[in-house]
Parts: sequence; C-alpha cells; structure tokens
Amino acid sequence: MDIILKYFPYLTEEQCRQFAALYDLYTGWNTKINVISRKDIEHLYEHHVLHSLGIANVIRFRPGTAVMDLGTGGGFPGIPLAILFPEITVHLVDSTGKKVHVAMEVAGAIGLKNVTFRHARAQEEKQLFDFVVSRAVMPLTDLLKIIRKNISPIQKNALPNGLLCLKGGELAKETMPVRNKTIIHHLNEDFKEEFFETKKVVYSMVSR
Repeated sequence: MDIILKYFPYLTEEQCRQFAALYDLYTGWNTKINVISRKDIEHLYEHHVLHSLGIANVIRFRPGTAVMDLGTGGGFPGIPLAILFPEITVHLVDSTGKKVHVAMEVAGAIGLKNVTFRHARAQEEKQLFDFVVSRAVMPLTDLLKIIRKNISPIQKNALPNGLLCLKGGELAKETMPVRNKTIIHHLNEDFKEEFFETKKVVYSMVSR
C-alpha cells in the first residue's frame, strides 16, 4: 500500500481504506480462482494496482466520464481507476465469467458504487463510453476495430475520446498503422521501480 501513497499522496481516507483492502481480498480469491499469477500476487500493489493507475498520468478523468474496462480479468485496470476517480463510472467486461465474479465480489467488499459488470465478449457490448481502457488484451489495431462502435461522439475531457491501453515492450510496429492518432507515454517517467522500465500507456484517439 505504501507504494500507492508514494505516488498518490492525496488520497482520501475512504480511498486509502479501499486500496488497503485489496491485498487480502485478491489473495483470498486467488486461492480459489487464479486471477493473478500465484508468483505475482505478492507484488499486487506494484504490478497491478499502481500499473493500472498509470493511466491517471495520461488523463485525469472529469466527473461524469464513462469508462469501459475491456478484458478486465479480476478487475484491472477498472477497479483501481474507479477508486481513484469516484465521480466517474466504470463498466468492467470480460469473457470469463469466473473473473467477472471475482471483480464483482471485490468491488462489493470495498463498497465501490461507481462500477458495473458484464460477462460478455467485446463484440457483444453495445453501450457508448468516453474511453475504453484495457491491459494488453490484443494487438492495438484489432482492439480499435472492436471498440470503435463503443466510443461516444460527445467530448467531456481535455483528451479526445478514445482508447487507453497498458502495454509493454517495443510498440513501434504495432502502433504504425495509427501513429498519427496515437501517443505513447512511458511509465518509467512517472514510476521509478524497475518493473515500469518497459511499461507504457498507449492512447489512441477514436472518431466514429
């Protein structure tokens, strides 16, 4: 939990309580359903929670912003973002029902009120959102094709509506087809831990 406060020192008491509760909740659920690598669970705050919050270094969502977390797994990056931005709504979608169940249970246990859930494939979700967030679920161009239908034409934020992806490694080839509408933000500029050396937030503007 200290690593979250290191980079986000102005959390409210409620936000601190919610973030602090995540370790025991995910550790408990991970013994029943493998939502996080068993070797990685001890690094929950650095590798999963703080990594998710890296999106906040690219955009500070304005109140009323609607976000979809596609391929959320056990709730990343959606649950940490919903805690950090209590005045937005986050819709968590995954094709694996067991993982959606874990995310629902975790959110319920910490009293998170600004989240909704759906067990579905990306192609089945028809609602409109200001932004779609995702953590390396598929190549960027494939993801953009799927979520284009979900992006609202109404702008609420300083950054135009679009896709925010957490990715790692070399991305020049993957982003080449959409390079004119894409910004790559290197998380090692914000977070000094070795884990973030190759981690990036990729933003792509989406127009319908």
